[in-house]
Amino acid sequence: MIKRILAAVMLTLLVASGAMAAGQQAPQSRLNPVKAVEARKYPQIVLYSTSWCPHCRATKEYFAKNNIPYTNRDVEQDDQAMKLLTGKYKSKGIPVIVLGTGQNEIVMHGFTPESFQESLKKAQAKK
Repeated sequence: MIKRILAAVMLTLLVASGAMAAGQQAPQSRLNPVKAVEARKYPQIVLYSTSWCPHCRATKEYFAKNNIPYTNRDVEQDDQAMKLLTGKYKSKGIPVIVLGTGQNEIVMHGFTPESFQESLKKAQAKK
C-alpha cells in the first residue's frame, strides 16, 4: 500500500516538474501591432455556440478567414454562458452573436455573412 502511495506521489511530482519545464521553454508570444490596430475596428464580439453545431462552425470559420476578433462562449461547457443565452438573450438556438456592450449591444440570432456585415455596420455606427 505504501509503495503505491509513494509511486503516485512520485508520478505526480514528475508530471508537475515536466509541466513546469515545458512552460519555461515555451517562447512568449508577441503581439502583432498591425493586428492590434485592425482589431480596434471591431466592437466586442461574443459568439455563443457549441462544438458540434455546423452553423457555429461556419461562423467561427468566417471570423477566422476574415481576421475578426471574437470571444467564443461554449454554452455546453459554460453554465454562465447558457444562462445569458436563455435568459438575457432569450434564445434556445445557436449561434447567437453579440456585437458591442451595454446599451450599444446588437444581438444576432443565427448567422449569415450578409446579416453579420449589416449588424457590424450598425454596431460600428453606435461605437
